[in-house]
Amino acid sequence: MTNTQKLSQVLARREAILQGDAAKVGKQKADGKLTARERIAMLLDAGSFVELDALLSRNGDYSGVVTGSGTVNDRPVYVFAQDFTVHGGAMGEMQAQKICKLLDIAAKNPAPVIALCDSAGVRVDEGARAMNAYARIYAKLSKLSSPVLALILGPAIGGAALMAQIADLAIQAENVGQLMVYGPTVVSAMTGRALSAKDVGGAKVMAEQGAVALTAPDEDAAIALAVRVLDYLPDDFDGGCELTDTDDLNRLLPETDADDAAALLQGMADNGEALELYAAFGKEIRTALARVGGYVCGLVVSDARVNDGELAPDAARKAARLIDLCDYYGLPVISLINSRGIQVPDEHSQAGTIRAVAELLSAYTEADVPKVSVIVGNAIGQAYVAMAGKENADVTYAWPGAVISALTPEAAVQVLCGKELREGAGDPLADRQALTEKFADEVADAVSAASDGMIDDVIEPAQTRKYVIAALEMLGRKEG
Repeated sequence: MTNTQKLSQVLARREAILQGDAAKVGKQKADGKLTARERIAMLLDAGSFVELDALLSRNGDYSGVVTGSGTVNDRPVYVFAQDFTVHGGAMGEMQAQKICKLLDIAAKNPAPVIALCDSAGVRVDEGARAMNAYARIYAKLSKLSSPVLALILGPAIGGAALMAQIADLAIQAENVGQLMVYGPTVVSAMTGRALSAKDVGGAKVMAEQGAVALTAPDEDAAIALAVRVLDYLPDDFDGGCELTDTDDLNRLLPETDADDAAALLQGMADNGEALELYAAFGKEIRTALARVGGYVCGLVVSDARVNDGELAPDAARKAARLIDLCDYYGLPVISLINSRGIQVPDEHSQAGTIRAVAELLSAYTEADVPKVSVIVGNAIGQAYVAMAGKENADVTYAWPGAVISALTPEAAVQVLCGKELREGAGDPLADRQALTEKFADEVADAVSAASDGMIDDVIEPAQTRKYVIAALEMLGRKEG
């Protein structure tokens, strides 16, 4: 056999391996799912993918994952895509070997890592070795200095689900993605109810529980979202994001109701483009990534239209999660506050509420990035302390009419003027209303807080963007 014939034979064998089992690929397509390599091709710039260990096998058995590197909009990234056509993408020693090799390279040469998850769990036939395979990957993912995105493009069960949660952000395709600790058969047996995979781990369910930051109707849209997310993240924790001026730095904020969190997000963001995260979870606070004055920032915005923007457990954890992300990757945090304080919990959930708000407080306190806060409405009790207090925010502004107080004006009047109200000779309701308004206007108003040095200035709402951008320029890349 000539060398040319040998090469032709090798290439034919390699091509057959890369194409995979035709019947299983056909089943993948019939289920409405792309193959692992099709997903990678859709994510990366054309022709940029360089595969690692493409032919790795043992006794004709393959790993169930495709690994390698390429570029997204000319930016280097690493990617691994679980291949459901090989043992259902189940994790085993060989799959872990390929993923760990990729993560070792990423640790030495930082760039974003994108995991395309499609796995039925672990290789049961490998026993404890398969479980240890996941443990090795968890350890390496947790120690990376570069961003990790996980896309749920099929089942992600058990260990695969945990791998997705270690990522900085997870994106789930609604039509094919399922994220769950146990499959629907097990959960149905435990609960006595007939449940589908969508019931247990569908995108809507996981978004409402805060397990995924973003959802998309299908794989194409999920991959497009991942590309968009990458635009807001640096290559590693020490890299920073490029300053990109695309909007007028002196643009006035449109006239906006302080209760309208969506309008505040859009008005603050350059060109009105903000990527909201965890929108279906902890709705009392809205969180987003956006550019403000060219700086990539995390935005934390109270939504006073949902329970007066109170610090509820899920909302507090959600905000803390974004602040931790920003702190790790050096992104400033902008907080727009309109909250009547901590949600009043029932007697069975007080501890959980306290812990969640403490997580939020710790996140603000420990973050060494620039933090600029604007009180657009209420900043009551711990909402002020955690989000706008002088110990946590580098610069704090307030809109005229903002109320800054340890208690709501109504509660403060009850505490301070209870005797006066009980003994008054006039109309009790009118007296209470008058005292409440007086407290809000004269004691808890923004000018009084500024006079006490508790905020830096009272600003015109229209000037908010200008003041925030000026503060970011002053603070620069603040060191802790």
